[in-house]
Amino acid sequence: MSELFRIEDSLSNKISYYHITLLMAALPFDMFYSHLILINLIIHTLIHLNKKTIKPVFKLRTLVLQSVFFVTLFSIIYTINITGAYNELGRRAIIFFFPILLCLNQLDLKKYRPQLLLSFSLVCTITILYLYADALITIKHYKLPLKALFSGSFTNHNFSEPINMHATFFSMQVAISLIFLLSVLVKESGLYKKLFYLVCSCILTAGLIQLSSKSIFIALIIIINIAIPYFLLQGAKRWRFVVAASFISVLLIAGILYSNTFRERYLIELTADLSPAKNGEILDSRLARWGVATGLIAKRPIIGYGAGSEMDLLHQSFFDHKLYSSFLNNLNAHNQYLSFLIKSGVIGLLIYVGTLAFGFNIAFRQGDLLLFAFITIITVVSLSENFLDVDKGIIFYAFFLSFFIFSNENPKLISKLSGPP
Repeated sequence: MSELFRIEDSLSNKISYYHITLLMAALPFDMFYSHLILINLIIHTLIHLNKKTIKPVFKLRTLVLQSVFFVTLFSIIYTINITGAYNELGRRAIIFFFPILLCLNQLDLKKYRPQLLLSFSLVCTITILYLYADALITIKHYKLPLKALFSGSFTNHNFSEPINMHATFFSMQVAISLIFLLSVLVKESGLYKKLFYLVCSCILTAGLIQLSSKSIFIALIIIINIAIPYFLLQGAKRWRFVVAASFISVLLIAGILYSNTFRERYLIELTADLSPAKNGEILDSRLARWGVATGLIAKRPIIGYGAGSEMDLLHQSFFDHKLYSSFLNNLNAHNQYLSFLIKSGVIGLLIYVGTLAFGFNIAFRQGDLLLFAFITIITVVSLSENFLDVDKGIIFYAFFLSFFIFSNENPKLISKLSGPP
């Protein structure tokens, strides 16, 4: 593990490496730390700016990575809520700056990608252990039975509450860590390291079940059972892995269905979310909210209502359609695709979907499992969350999309494109 903290490189690159390591380690925690580390990284990059090592900024790759920001910027022109629009633009500015920052920074992300992801995975593993420890301490303090750990009081948002993280947003980070460790585990030959990665993977898996994010669970089923054997294995090893992964997946699903709490969360709540609105229901289903959003979209389908418009429009529409729970809680559409349609219409949605398609294309061309996993997670979560409307979701998207794309590039090719010294 010493390679996580001691690298052979220039002093400037070492400092950049430690900054990015700390930035990734801070992602599961309060945004104050992420922002502080990011500001320091920006200052450090500008101080040590070297025109010989600058990667090309004006490329299609950079524009695609920044596309969500430009969609927001364009839709300010005709927005019906200028204050909300500027607030949204401010939150999404990080999507614009991250690709530029990685173009200007000298660190070879491709070289240090395994170490950076391993340190991030270890932080996520330790965080899961902390959350379990906090839950057990609480159970002991209130003299509850141990089985209370698997009750609604200690699952989903209640489990992630000690770090003040939305369960799905933290699950996105844990899922990336789990896929990385599984990819290393498949290739690792050393017994002790293999056991260590296996234990960490089991901890992360337990944490994901406890966090109970339905969208992440669906994404992981696809990634583990299909993507890992496709990207990493061949021949008999591939089929053995598929059989083993399928068997374990069936066991996990059976265990979830056996538990009242998890069956309620994964199956009954999912069914309720996808059910039409019914009179007398206290909680509104996602499908009912999507129906209201679709009605708004139909009135301005091409360019939408502008950045920052979603909340005000839905708030009034929820009241008009008697979705009083959604009205009182001031909920959004809980669907990133519908959110783009409301704010920037079909144009904005096509640009966002194009960005995801760009990521999938690079993943398949480069054989990059982790980029494929990241885009798959984003694609599935977009069906159930407006993750690009909150800081935690934005920084996850901005950092990892740029990180995986830039760590795929050939440094020698970049040097040629950058021009002569």
